[in-house]
Amino acid sequence: MKAFIVDRYRKKGPVRFGEMPEPALGQDDVLVEIHAAGLNLLDSKIRDGEFKLILPYRPPFIPGHDVAGIVVRVGAGVQRFKPGDEIYARPRDGRIGAFAERIAINEADMALKPKNLSMAEAASIPLVGLTAWQALVEQAGLRKGQKILIHAGSGGVGTFAIQLAKHLGATVATTTSTANVELVRSLGADVVIDYKNQDFEKVLSGYDVVLNSLDGDTLRKSLEVLKPGGKLISISGPPDLAFAREQGLNWLLRQLTRLLSFGIRRKARRHCVGYSFLFMRANGEQLGEITSLIEAGAIHPVIDRAFPFEATAEALAFIETGRAKGKVVVKLR
Repeated sequence: MKAFIVDRYRKKGPVRFGEMPEPALGQDDVLVEIHAAGLNLLDSKIRDGEFKLILPYRPPFIPGHDVAGIVVRVGAGVQRFKPGDEIYARPRDGRIGAFAERIAINEADMALKPKNLSMAEAASIPLVGLTAWQALVEQAGLRKGQKILIHAGSGGVGTFAIQLAKHLGATVATTTSTANVELVRSLGADVVIDYKNQDFEKVLSGYDVVLNSLDGDTLRKSLEVLKPGGKLISISGPPDLAFAREQGLNWLLRQLTRLLSFGIRRKARRHCVGYSFLFMRANGEQLGEITSLIEAGAIHPVIDRAFPFEATAEALAFIETGRAKGKVVVKLR
């Protein structure tokens, strides 16, 4: 089958268009004909080798974490899906490969595609949707009347998280550039901080939750806007010991994560707030909850542009510029 392939870890290295074997189908797996795939900065970071200590993919491998398509065949143990079903998924770590014509996915990682979305729109959702869900619903327990700051509101996670937070009844502040102020307002942001003209830590205070996806300086400044008992959740690091335990990392890597997060954890304690790192995981059940919200009209996808499958390398280069509004996808069919 045709696929884009990482032949070796290399910073800004190429993804090669070539042939790869058909994916093997386990008894709990579903073989999917891919119609569209979403792109994420995570794909670039894995290609660059940034995660090879905790996600040791062995080249050559196919990257890609977001997929939408049609079920072609199911394993003997599959109960929830049948050939012809339209699905979307974020395949679990160790089994990625959305930049290809077909993929085998464990049925627990999948959900039926929202009926009101195209394949391209559906492919833009899984990773960012699950990230926002696990941050706001699982870790933060965000509820009506609370206040949340969502950094980078015009990005993939930000555009989804703003809508989810509003659905949960929270007051939402976000940071963005001047060019994207109207976009984030249209998604429901109540307070918009133009980071080119304002310092968010001087404007905001008394917040219950901050969702950070930016650099360490932004992470530290975010402590200033939280009230005592608040929660600082970061999807851009540094990883903490809880993450290391969940990933089953060895003793040396656990100590490394402890050291990496020591500074921000100490500062968080001084501010009487909690710090946690989120590395989202595949979850078909949660994706099904997201499907319900999308079909009810509570959340809609935001796509900057769609590339043809043959231009996947160019699409990856585009998201690396950091200028995409929402998500970028490639279409196979």
